[in-house]
Amino acid sequence: MKGRHRSAGSSGGALKLGAAAVAVLVVLAGSWYAFRKYSQPSCGSAAQLSIGAPADIVPALKAQATAWSDQAKANDNCVDIEVFEEDPADVAAALAGKVNKTLTGVGQANGKTRIPDVWVADSSLWLARLRAVNPQGVPNNAKSIARSPVVLAMPEPIATTFGWPQKKITYTDLISKVATDQKVKVGIVEPSRDSTGLGGLLTLAAAAQAAGGGNATQATQVATAALRALAAGRSSLRADLIQKFPRGSDPTALSSGLTVAPLSEQAVIQYNGVQPPVRLAAIYAEPAAPALDYPAVVLSSDKASIATELLKSFDSQDFRDQLGAIGLRGADGAPGKGFATPSNAPATLPAPSGAAPDAATVEGLLSKWQAITLPARMLAVIDVSGSMLETVPTAGNATRMQVTLEAARKGMSLFDDSWALGVWEFSTLMDGTKDYKQLVPIGPLVSQRTQCLQALSQIQAKKNGDTALYDTILAAYKTVQQGYESGRVNSVIVMTDGANDDPAGGLSLEQLIAELKKAADPAKPIQVILIGIGDKVDEAHMRQVTDAVGGGTFVAPDPAKIGDIFLQAICCAARWRSRSNYQRDFRARAS
Repeated sequence: MKGRHRSAGSSGGALKLGAAAVAVLVVLAGSWYAFRKYSQPSCGSAAQLSIGAPADIVPALKAQATAWSDQAKANDNCVDIEVFEEDPADVAAALAGKVNKTLTGVGQANGKTRIPDVWVADSSLWLARLRAVNPQGVPNNAKSIARSPVVLAMPEPIATTFGWPQKKITYTDLISKVATDQKVKVGIVEPSRDSTGLGGLLTLAAAAQAAGGGNATQATQVATAALRALAAGRSSLRADLIQKFPRGSDPTALSSGLTVAPLSEQAVIQYNGVQPPVRLAAIYAEPAAPALDYPAVVLSSDKASIATELLKSFDSQDFRDQLGAIGLRGADGAPGKGFATPSNAPATLPAPSGAAPDAATVEGLLSKWQAITLPARMLAVIDVSGSMLETVPTAGNATRMQVTLEAARKGMSLFDDSWALGVWEFSTLMDGTKDYKQLVPIGPLVSQRTQCLQALSQIQAKKNGDTALYDTILAAYKTVQQGYESGRVNSVIVMTDGANDDPAGGLSLEQLIAELKKAADPAKPIQVILIGIGDKVDEAHMRQVTDAVGGGTFVAPDPAKIGDIFLQAICCAARWRSRSNYQRDFRARAS
């Protein structure tokens, strides 16, 4: 019994000991679970941050955002960062649209664009253009986080004919080649929406102006020829432009493909990285075009503190290496690991020299670009009333008629052969009882450019003529509408130095607006563009007309400035270039 008792006691002790051990293990396991659970930060209420950027830098941004977010979690700070692709032109359109503005050639936002907390544009030119339409719309503390110079991309066999890689090539060299060698095919990505295209356009246009040698007329001709050459080879998308480069090294392929185009250094690196039959040379031409500098700007004020901390991490060597792997340099121009330096490229880019182009210069050049590339059909109507004989002291005492016709001739030089143009003159009783007279019917400039220029050279002011403005506007509107051509911007442009003055009566302002609204057809939009010359025009009444049916009113109090105003007026039609935009505007006016 005792033995059994002892035996039983030993067994019970062992059981107790085993139970205690299990209890200890359970406690330890629970403690470890609790430690693991509570030592890991809970991100159920993590802060959210969105970054919108162009596709060419998104891979590096995603890698850096992930690394920074992981580090933040290790320090008990949870931030969920979303990096998504967004075209800078679309973001710019959306930001401008918040104050009911548009940027030249960009138009309205597409409705699907997201405005991020942090916007990384590819160029500071976007920020300058936005601040011009809304000074408070974009903060001034943008931080450049990467860099890629805008180079002249050229097939290497063709580049050697320019003297590459030994010779320093300039934009003036390119202009000379374009002017003298018809085999040189210049391309560009639509500069109103693409920063590499805009940088190349700005630099090429400046070089073309300088090539005029101080002669204003010659400079304009050279610049216009250069812009037309670019326009002939333009593409809407960068990928489409790159596809135009020759795919073979034989003479036939080289002569049929694209010769040269402004592109980013990164685009050339990536193109050559797939081992194409013909490599592209990256020519660092002088003067250097504005580089892509990838400014990061915080658009959401309540996310500013988080965004600022993240942006600090973009100064790291790790981020520079991530940029290098995709063909971009650091913000200071120095490359990171993995950067495939193009032949004859500087190891480190020099700091930008000179002031960046101001927004007015950019928009002015883009207006000229729009005038050259816009497929348009226009009726030009010119006031020949007696007051047009008044002299303009600021124009060397030339008459208003003379400065107006000179502006029209210079403006016409911008129109390529794809334009259709007609010319009228008006005053009172110009053609029997009509207050206007057709000089050239609307027709293609390819066949009647000389006729239009001759008509302009023969226009003379009618000494005692009055200004039957309203009757003429209505007649011109209906004429353009009758021959409406889809796929073009159809417009009436009227140049006048006075208010409506018709001794025979004619339409009143209210009657004109009523008749225009009655005739207007949203499916056939006609832009009415009125240009006032001098200080006697009735700008308020003119604006009532253009506000009613679409278009714009422009006034040059100093007639000597009519040339600049004329160019702005031509480009006015581009703001409603899309029929859908016009229809939306038309419905808004009707309501």
